[in-house]
Amino acid sequence: MKEIIDEIISMALLKRSDDIHILPEGEEYHVFLRDGHQLILQNTFDFEKGSQLIRLLKYMANMDVGEKRMPQDGAMVYDLVDEKIELRLSSISNYLMHESLVIRVFHDKLTYEFESNHLNQEAYDIMNKYMKRKSGLIIFSGPVSSGKTTTIYQLLRNAYQSRASQIITIEEPIEIKEPTFLQTEVNEKADITYDRLLTASLRHHPDIILIGEIRSEETARMVIRASLTGHLVLATVHAKNTFGVIGRLKELGITNEQLVQTLLLVVAQRLLPKTSNSVSNLTEKIALFELLHSEELSNFILNHIYPNNFQSLNLLLKEAYTNGYITKNTMEEYRLETVSEY
Repeated sequence: MKEIIDEIISMALLKRSDDIHILPEGEEYHVFLRDGHQLILQNTFDFEKGSQLIRLLKYMANMDVGEKRMPQDGAMVYDLVDEKIELRLSSISNYLMHESLVIRVFHDKLTYEFESNHLNQEAYDIMNKYMKRKSGLIIFSGPVSSGKTTTIYQLLRNAYQSRASQIITIEEPIEIKEPTFLQTEVNEKADITYDRLLTASLRHHPDIILIGEIRSEETARMVIRASLTGHLVLATVHAKNTFGVIGRLKELGITNEQLVQTLLLVVAQRLLPKTSNSVSNLTEKIALFELLHSEELSNFILNHIYPNNFQSLNLLLKEAYTNGYITKNTMEEYRLETVSEY
C-alpha cells in the first residue's frame, strides 16, 4: 500500500497538482488529480482496496480511522524517498457511509515561473514597485490554486532581498516555508485566531505583514489600522476580480475614506494551463494579473467609475489566446461574466 501512496503523491508532484481526490463510485474508488478546474483520473481501485487506502492515510494523519459519520481533518509530513512532503487531509462520507478523501499537497517551491513576456512582466514590475512603499495595503484575490501564495511570496522575497525587513506572516495553513520570515499559523481550535496573531504581530513592529485572508469585520479593521500606522500589509480576499475586492471590503465595514487612504493596489490572479503539444508539459502554467491602482483605483472607490482601456482578466485571456499561450477552450473556461454583473 505504501508503494501506491508513493506513486500517487509522486504523480501529484510531477503534475504540480495541489489536490488529490480519492472518491467512491459504485463498487470502485477513483483517484483524481486536480489540474486547474479539471479532475484528471489517475488510478482506479476496487472498493476494498480504496477503503484500505483511505484508512491507512487517515491513520498516518492522526485521524480517527473508525469514525466515518463526522467529517475530519488531519495533517502529516510524508516521507517520499529523500523528500518530506506536507499534506493536509479532509474526509467526508456519503449517505452510504462510503468515505471520500481530499489531500492538499503543499509544494515548497514556486509553482510557476514569472515569464518575461508582456502578459506578466509589466504587472510584475508594478507589483514590485508598490512593495517598496513603507505603509499601505495590497490586496490579492483569486480562486483556490490560482497562484496567489506563490506570487505573494515571490514579492516578499524580492522585498527582503532589496532591503533588510522584518516580515511577519499570519496564515492558515502555512503553504510555503521561508526561514527569513516570522511565519505564524492560525489554529481556531486553540483560539489562535487571525485577530489575536495580528494584535501580537503589531507589537513586534514589523515592516511588512502578510494576512492569509481577511474574513471578518474585526480583521478588516485591524488590517486598516496596521496599514495606517506605518506597516505595509498584504492580504487576500475572496472576490471575482479587482472591482469585487472593493465591494467585499465595503461589506466588511471599511469606508471609502479608509480605502482611499490605505489601499495601494488590488490584484486579481488566474493561473492557466499553457498550450502544449507534449503530454509531459500539460501542467506548465501561465499567470495573468488584473491590476487596479492609482487614479483608476480611487475613482472606482469614490465614484464607482470603471476605467477606460482597462486590462481586465477577460481582455488578458483573449490576449493570451491570440498570442498562442492558451487554448480557446481555456479562454472560454476562465472567462468571467460582464462587468455589470460584478
